[in-house]
Amino acid sequence: MAGGDQRAGLIPAMLKQWRASRGLSQLDLALAAGISARHVSFIETGRSAPSAEMVLRIGSTLGVPLRQVNAMLAAAGHDEVFDEPVELAPPVLEALDFLKSHHEPFPLVVMDHTYTLLDANRAATTLFGLLLDRPPAAADGVTGLNLARLTFDPAGAQPYLVNFEEVGRQLLWRIQREVLADPDDGQLHELLDELLAMPTVADDWREVNLAVPSDPAIVLHLRRDGVDLRFLTTVTMFQAPQNVAVEQVRIEQWFPYDEATADMCRSSAGTGAR
Repeated sequence: MAGGDQRAGLIPAMLKQWRASRGLSQLDLALAAGISARHVSFIETGRSAPSAEMVLRIGSTLGVPLRQVNAMLAAAGHDEVFDEPVELAPPVLEALDFLKSHHEPFPLVVMDHTYTLLDANRAATTLFGLLLDRPPAAADGVTGLNLARLTFDPAGAQPYLVNFEEVGRQLLWRIQREVLADPDDGQLHELLDELLAMPTVADDWREVNLAVPSDPAIVLHLRRDGVDLRFLTTVTMFQAPQNVAVEQVRIEQWFPYDEATADMCRSSAGTGAR
């Protein structure tokens, strides 16, 4: 708690930063959180120290990432409430294994918030083996790859993305939005800087157009060595995560966009066409 007292002056600045990043006035935040605008003003000026419950309410209202909510709690002199484990809990791993197996023979990858692969099913490792000239032996062979870097890297998957102009622009703008949503995420900042330095990024992609809505799903058109594949991709997350590691997990499922792609996936898996 002593550390919280020393950092108490941070909570007004943190609240202002997150409120401003969401484009809300003090009154907007007060109405959304069900508290008085006067109370919000008092917290932001340091005249009132928020309780742990108030920090959690404000953090939830503003959509603050759990690790940043922990930081806000510490700054206000309270204990952190969200676990930050190094590894995922067994029930989460079991759920991921279930999803991986049931999505076969179509690709599914598990990644963190920086687009780094944590796991993949057999269909995904087969596909990456095709694109990257790697043997599709096991998920360990793709763990650690970064999907965002692969997308833009001229020595990676970029040459085989037929609709790279669409996919690259959408992915870059998505990451830019994520950086804006969590400005303290140093890892995302580093990834964005690295992507912006790539020669495949067009000049007119470098500034995100917030007026253009982010597509909920992207169609990938891949072509290499006579193999032509189209996938509709979706990204899902665990609902209401209660620890930081689970909050950062992204599950990307690739669905065949046409029957030819579906047949190719089934053939590669040895299940045959249906």
